[in-house]
Amino acid sequence: MSSLRTSRTRLVGAATTVVLAALSLTACNDGTGVHAESVAAASTPAAAPAANSPAPAKSSAPSSASGTSATGATAATGTPRSAAGTSAPAAKAPASAGKPVTCEGSVTRTVAAPLNRPVNHMLLTVTNTGSRTCYLYGYPAVRFGEAQAVPPVIGDSQPQAVVTLAPGESGYASVALSATDGSGTNGHTVKSLTVYFQGRSGNESVGTGAHPSLPAKGVYVDDSLKVTYWQQSMDDAVSW
Repeated sequence: MSSLRTSRTRLVGAATTVVLAALSLTACNDGTGVHAESVAAASTPAAAPAANSPAPAKSSAPSSASGTSATGATAATGTPRSAAGTSAPAAKAPASAGKPVTCEGSVTRTVAAPLNRPVNHMLLTVTNTGSRTCYLYGYPAVRFGEAQAVPPVIGDSQPQAVVTLAPGESGYASVALSATDGSGTNGHTVKSLTVYFQGRSGNESVGTGAHPSLPAKGVYVDDSLKVTYWQQSMDDAVSW
């Protein structure tokens, strides 16, 4: 009986030792983090990339189907393009106005204006109203009233070059109507004026004449009447 009790006591002791050992192993496993790693592994998505994985490189392929971007095409050709992709049309150059002609009544407008200075003088202004450049040759052949002859020209007033008028430009000549000291003869008042234009030769009039208006009271002229050559500037015309 005593020996049976002793065996039971040993068996219980051994069982107790096994239980304590098991409890000790469980505590050790919790302390080493084995259970924590299992939880972390279970909560981490399987598809997540590693933290230090390199980012994917950006593609350098062109965006257009033809292999060339729209910006690259424009920079390469240097030609502006419309929405349809075609080159914008270049501006057309203006058409040529044609060869120059001789200035005469049909392509010009003539104005006659009495001057205060020099006294007893009149300024003739001829403006090119045509579409082509015209040459104003020689001097104006003026005819006041019913005069049969044209007055002489002041030789020293001849310019170095032929007066050239582009469309819209003007040329000038002055007319000395009468002597300032009263020495002129056959003085009279006239109320009409015709201006004829010379050709390149200077020996005859060309085209049609001009009929500029005079003041209503007319202008006084005498035998000292004379004209200047056509001038490119007004200042040159009134200096004689």
